[in-house]
Amino acid sequence: MEIEQLVKEAQKKNDDAFYELISIHKVQLYKIAYSYFNNEQDALEAIQEVTYRTYLKINKLKYPKYFNTWIIRILLNYCNDEIKRKKRMNKQQIEIKVHQNENEFINRLEIESLIENLEPKFQEIIKLKYIQDLTIPQISQILEFPEGTVKTWLNKSLKILRKELEREGEYYDGK
Repeated sequence: MEIEQLVKEAQKKNDDAFYELISIHKVQLYKIAYSYFNNEQDALEAIQEVTYRTYLKINKLKYPKYFNTWIIRILLNYCNDEIKRKKRMNKQQIEIKVHQNENEFINRLEIESLIENLEPKFQEIIKLKYIQDLTIPQISQILEFPEGTVKTWLNKSLKILRKELEREGEYYDGK
């Protein structure tokens, strides 16, 4: 069954159709949630909460063809709210994973740290583009900004990251 048809059936309270919709999107949602939390438990909790919110509000979706964009937007809002909540409560935990290649791990941490220091809109674009491998039109649709704005923000984000990486390189070279 097509996505649009499944959405229409789900809006009629057909639980099987809703379950199929979530099953179709669960991997993509998980990857996005994981990119925000870097934690399987938080990512799964995000999926559970987004599934619940989607179930409650699926009747408010006017255009079934935009279901994918709509549910990703719900997920992004949840992820951003949850991150803010955790920072406010100062309960954020840092989990260090064991990696075989220590240099790769350190570089990854540095890049993640630099990304976390970007403005929230720049962070979202970097994560959607380079972690989720979404295209500019898909990012534009999800964030509800024109493609030109997305490209500009992506460019600015990359410039900031390059500049910071160059500065980090000078530091580690002992300069």
